[in-house]
Amino acid sequence: MDRAQKEKLVDELGQIFESSGVVVVSHYAGLTVAEMQDLRARMREAGGSVRVAKNRLAKIALEGKPCASIADLLSGMTVLSYSEDPVAAAKVAEAYAKDNENFVILGGAMGETALDRAGVKAVSEMPSREELIASIVGCIGAPASNIAGAIGAPASNIASILSTIEERAEAA
Repeated sequence: MDRAQKEKLVDELGQIFESSGVVVVSHYAGLTVAEMQDLRARMREAGGSVRVAKNRLAKIALEGKPCASIADLLSGMTVLSYSEDPVAAAKVAEAYAKDNENFVILGGAMGETALDRAGVKAVSEMPSREELIASIVGCIGAPASNIAGAIGAPASNIASILSTIEERAEAA
């Protein structure tokens, strides 16, 4: 890899560190190519990405970035999992670590906040952006459906009373 390629890689990693909602650092020693492809597919499905990079170049890219605190985690065979959604990469990484003992989560960063192993697990248990939006929409829609039910209830009650009176009149 020549100097120009290294500079390009450092720029790409810098963009990743700046724009990602969460970055998870893991060791992947012992993973097969098929297992790594499975991890990449799962991460892509969740809206995230996986990147293997030289630790030295990643440390250079981290200089001056909000998540510079993860530089200490970059040793050995490390892989970076990241996503714009602050929860997606952590969820996928946690699920994959449960399925595969060779994938070991070291920690990560969520913006300027450094995360240890327990921090990544805590982030993975948070609801995703889509789940939060769904619950907010549900909260907003609930009062409207209650109002519609309250407005329609008297008419419904009158209709049932009239039908009961009509049935009694026909029976008599």
